[in-house]
Amino acid sequence: PSKVVCGYPISIFFIIVNEFCERFSYYGMRAVLVLYFKYFLQWDDDLATSIYHTFVALCYLTPILGAIVADSWLGKFKCVVKVAMAVSAMHDITDSDRDGTPNNMTFHVVLSMVGLFLIALGTGGIKPCVAAFGGDQFDDHQERQRRTFFSVFYLCINGGSLLSTIITPILRGQTCGIYSQQKCYSLAFGVPAALMVVSLVVFIAGSGMYYKAKPEGNIMLSVCKCIGFAIKNRYRHRSKAYPKRKHWMDWAEEKYDRLLIAQIKMVLKVLFLYIPLPMFWTLFDQKGSRWTLQATTMDGNFGQLVIQPDQMQTFNPILILTLVPIMESVVYPLIKKCGFNFTPLKRMTVGMFLAALAFVCAGVVQLQIDKTLPIFPSTSESQLKLLNMGNNQLEVHLPNNFTVNLPPAQVKFLVLFLQIDDLTSKPEEGNNAIRKNCFAISCNFMFVCTSKISFDFLMTRHTFNLKSGSQSCEYTIKFGFGSSYTIFIPSTFTFGPNCQESITEVEEIKPNSIHMALQIPQYFLITAGEVMFSVTGLEFSYSQAPSNMKAVLQAGWLLTNSVGNFIVLIVAEIAKFPKKWAEFFLFASLLVAVCVIFSIMAYFYTYIDPMEIEAQFSQEKDEDEEDEDEKDKMRKTEEQMVKRDSVKSNDSDNAFKLSKM
Repeated sequence: PSKVVCGYPISIFFIIVNEFCERFSYYGMRAVLVLYFKYFLQWDDDLATSIYHTFVALCYLTPILGAIVADSWLGKFKCVVKVAMAVSAMHDITDSDRDGTPNNMTFHVVLSMVGLFLIALGTGGIKPCVAAFGGDQFDDHQERQRRTFFSVFYLCINGGSLLSTIITPILRGQTCGIYSQQKCYSLAFGVPAALMVVSLVVFIAGSGMYYKAKPEGNIMLSVCKCIGFAIKNRYRHRSKAYPKRKHWMDWAEEKYDRLLIAQIKMVLKVLFLYIPLPMFWTLFDQKGSRWTLQATTMDGNFGQLVIQPDQMQTFNPILILTLVPIMESVVYPLIKKCGFNFTPLKRMTVGMFLAALAFVCAGVVQLQIDKTLPIFPSTSESQLKLLNMGNNQLEVHLPNNFTVNLPPAQVKFLVLFLQIDDLTSKPEEGNNAIRKNCFAISCNFMFVCTSKISFDFLMTRHTFNLKSGSQSCEYTIKFGFGSSYTIFIPSTFTFGPNCQESITEVEEIKPNSIHMALQIPQYFLITAGEVMFSVTGLEFSYSQAPSNMKAVLQAGWLLTNSVGNFIVLIVAEIAKFPKKWAEFFLFASLLVAVCVIFSIMAYFYTYIDPMEIEAQFSQEKDEDEEDEDEKDKMRKTEEQMVKRDSVKSNDSDNAFKLSKM
């Protein structure tokens, strides 16, 4: 690079800003995605969860294709630019009358799915390219600066994730619209989209300063070809007439170098350990789907701070930035001092077990939530609501000699075998349902809500205005999350300074009483599991992989994440658990079983030093080359001796001829 600032290529500053904006865009959109499916598209929990995890699975599957395309065809710079342009191209044009609801919901859903596919494709193109492209900007003598760049790069990823999971739910919680007021999903998706455009502009702005390495052959393609040839060659020589070989990859020796075959054997050995790993990601990525939906039935009031359900995901990046240094500098050294050999595979096993415990906690929390939910009528039942709007207690006689005592200004629900439309579920998204009741003589005024639930980190309050001509009366009520109220306006109501005192509200459905703080333990356990499993897993994979096949194992690692999300999709669509706590306990049990299997596999695994093995093969190759050189020298010496003998023979013949003459 020609331009340097403080010892660093100026081009990397464009790359860092690009990565921050791109990660903010991706994680911000992902934070509110499941709520968008459920409350805007009106999908049920299972379908919303399935589509969410399908999207996440594609985001981890496409980087494999992105790495191949970048190295073999487009090059890293063009790959990032072309994919970023594709991601930024989505725009919702289905709400022409601006009433907040798409005119054609089917077309809107199709457009949304196309947009998600482009984002998944974009993530696959960007993720494996940007970090490597940034590393390419440094010269060989800038190794220290290169290491610092990757640290800052990782910080930008987590910083973008942290800020987006805080800000985007705030934007979603706003009410917006021209002709009707709704949750502002357009703003929640629009800001990340705008940052994606900023990311693209910044990245292109530094185009003239980048070092752009030419695309080269991709090692993953070479590995796939070598494995394919070994399988085909083994199949051709499946007869017992051919002697067996120590390893099935040895059947590729006829065409490929022995060093490459040995490197592939090392990679396959690690990939075999990857087989049980998808189950961890099955649990881990549900913090963005099932856990967020669970939070919608909980109380997010933290005093002066009101937490939205999708903001609970913020605990994950906060805990990651906290736990990683604590684990590396305190926990692991302390365990080592205690004389326990805490190997990488043992760490990963403990991480999987912690994730299982996190889902046990989630199941226990769900059991407590279910106890607070009201009992609603089944499909063959309905509700009968009794309201006493008078000042005296009433005694209500129902069929079958059933008597109900109803106090003044009170309401009671009875579940009967009737068909009457009424509330059949708790209000969603933590919202409130409101009903006004008044005597006919008192209803000659307007009943208007002048302020809705405000998202200003204060208590959730409503202020209502009762108007009749020039007279008005303000009535303020404090609501909980997910509650339902009936407001009684008596026949004796009169306007005046104390008019609100005669108005009475009755709580029909209690607000969410289980606090969101109870989710913190499960977030702590899942994040601690992530630090021990994911960070250690990457470290283990890199230490056990040959120097030129790090990307192959990275692709395999991302593939385990993709498979894990597909498992959630299968369970959500097929199992259909009526109780969410049962699903949480099922996932925890499955991971414990997989954890046992993985621990057995880890027990029999033998750690290797790829550098040493590669050095041995290089030494053998050098020795073989030396032997070949010796043989060539001997062959040349023999040829020279033969030539000398033939020359001497010719000379003696000539001398004999001359003497004859």
